[in-house]
Amino acid sequence: MALEELMIRLEAEPYKNPGFRFWGSLLAIRGNLPALEQGKRFILEDLNRAWTPQGIALLYSTDPHTLNLEQQQMLDMLQTIRGMIAQVHPEQVFFLDLHTNSASGGIFGLPAGDAYSRKVARGLHAPVVNGMLEAVEGSMLRYFLQANWGVPVSGLAFEAGQHEDPASVRRALAATINVLRATGCVRSQDVDNEHDALLMAFSKGLPAVSEIIWRHPVEPEDQFRMEPGFQNFDPVRIGQRLATDRNGPVLAKVDARILMPLYQAQGEDGFFLIRD
Repeated sequence: MALEELMIRLEAEPYKNPGFRFWGSLLAIRGNLPALEQGKRFILEDLNRAWTPQGIALLYSTDPHTLNLEQQQMLDMLQTIRGMIAQVHPEQVFFLDLHTNSASGGIFGLPAGDAYSRKVARGLHAPVVNGMLEAVEGSMLRYFLQANWGVPVSGLAFEAGQHEDPASVRRALAATINVLRATGCVRSQDVDNEHDALLMAFSKGLPAVSEIIWRHPVEPEDQFRMEPGFQNFDPVRIGQRLATDRNGPVLAKVDARILMPLYQAQGEDGFFLIRD
């Protein structure tokens, strides 16, 4: 929804601002379509955990007609991106992966480990959380940053807020426009400061930079259930009960902040702990 609004604004901008120019090429993709239509994270497998070497090899060694829904979309996205790169011959590529999550609370950017990605993330005017891409196997962005596209690549993921919160759309739009500014696609003077103000207001009081120190993985058979009331960036104390699973209480192992507590039926990450 944010990207659809962005395209409308970019198309209208030259009529309101005759000096406006867009440098580069922009490709916007909505993924996970069958799951979105059903209001689910995925149908058969988690599209944001399937980008493993084995998963990619399977795409190119299997009859496309026998691939499942998520695999078909993976292949479609890969072909679309490679086709775009072949068409425009960019000097570099920046991937922005937009997300929402099941918990309320703060927004944040998750940059790749290179200096340029972290510089762009700081330009969001939202908290930056380092180490997520290293902590999670099979994420789309992790694969995109490691794949051979024939050009230098960098990127970040942005968590815009809770799934059903209408403001998440506005925050995703603001973050995308700020990334376009930070990467030189649009000039600073052509970006309304409302986008900075929106992100800064929602980030007030949150740590500017944090890093992942713990990931709690879950499997369907774990019967994992998060304790109610946790929000992104809430402080937790060592020994505090965070969740329950088939083995009993799940306790915080250290003093930290909690990130992305799982309040939905599907998902492989129960929660993350971060340190300022």
